Amino acid sequence: MNTLTTYITEYLDYCQLRKHLDKKTLKSYRIDLLQYAEFCLNFPETFHKNTVDQYITHLHNRFQPKTIKRKIASLKAFFHYLRYMEVLLDDPFDRLELRFREPKLLPKTIPFHSLQKFLTTLYTRKSQAATSYQLHCCIRDIAVIELLFATGMRISELCSLRPSNIDLENHTVLIYGKGAKERLLQIGNPDVLAALQLYQNTFQKDIEHCGYFFTNRLHQKLSDQSVRFMINDYARLAGLDQHITPHMFRHTFATLLLEQDVDIRYIQKILGHSSISTTEIYTHVSSAKQKDILFHKHPRNLMEVDKG
Repeated sequence: MNTLTTYITEYLDYCQLRKHLDKKTLKSYRIDLLQYAEFCLNFPETFHKNTVDQYITHLHNRFQPKTIKRKIASLKAFFHYLRYMEVLLDDPFDRLELRFREPKLLPKTIPFHSLQKFLTTLYTRKSQAATSYQLHCCIRDIAVIELLFATGMRISELCSLRPSNIDLENHTVLIYGKGAKERLLQIGNPDVLAALQLYQNTFQKDIEHCGYFFTNRLHQKLSDQSVRFMINDYARLAGLDQHITPHMFRHTFATLLLEQDVDIRYIQKILGHSSISTTEIYTHVSSAKQKDILFHKHPRNLMEVDKG
């Protein structure tokens, strides 16, 4: 008879081979499900409603709401698979009350002036490069940041780009997102295109050797962590107090588009969100935009009132 860990292994294989989930998602599933398996060592009825209910209480005692929500989602997906494989006749989640308040955290963005200062620092470092190695690093770093902000893509998507995904003649980039879903985005800014072209010309041999568009100093695939370190270095050089992460470029990209009155459905498609509710987090109005609206676009400004 199969054990719980065996079912988990089979499920993860199914997620990888049939659903084509990315490595980070698989890693999260593995952590979450093995955590449940460890909890179940003290409970003989692994798939019973009471066991699952006590596990959820256990999660609430240890983790923040966002983490709890993810771990419950992992477990629900696993049980759905077991129902599909006819291992389970009933899903224990069908009779559980799972509603709990999750605080809504607004996405952290980079102020426009800080972003401008950050990009200026990149180009200044390039113009002042003292060695060929420093120049090469700057050329690559500029291409990374310009593309990150130009498309709002995730850092994992950027680091996974293949040479064939970048078409500089037609000004497009093909992105493979979560669940192997692809989206084709256009690059319209000439500075971004110039940065990518210079990078491609400079690193052509490394790109061909590595098989990925962005490479590191060891001529291998550029890692997410390397980009994080690089962003930290330039933020320090730019004199920015704010801690900046790669994902903040995505948040800033989406928020600035909204402030330019771009329809949220277009932003959803550009970002690769499967649900509009995920994109709606960006619909908060920034204080600057709010001030502009209330000062300059309030209908009271259009009224001519006779004050006697």
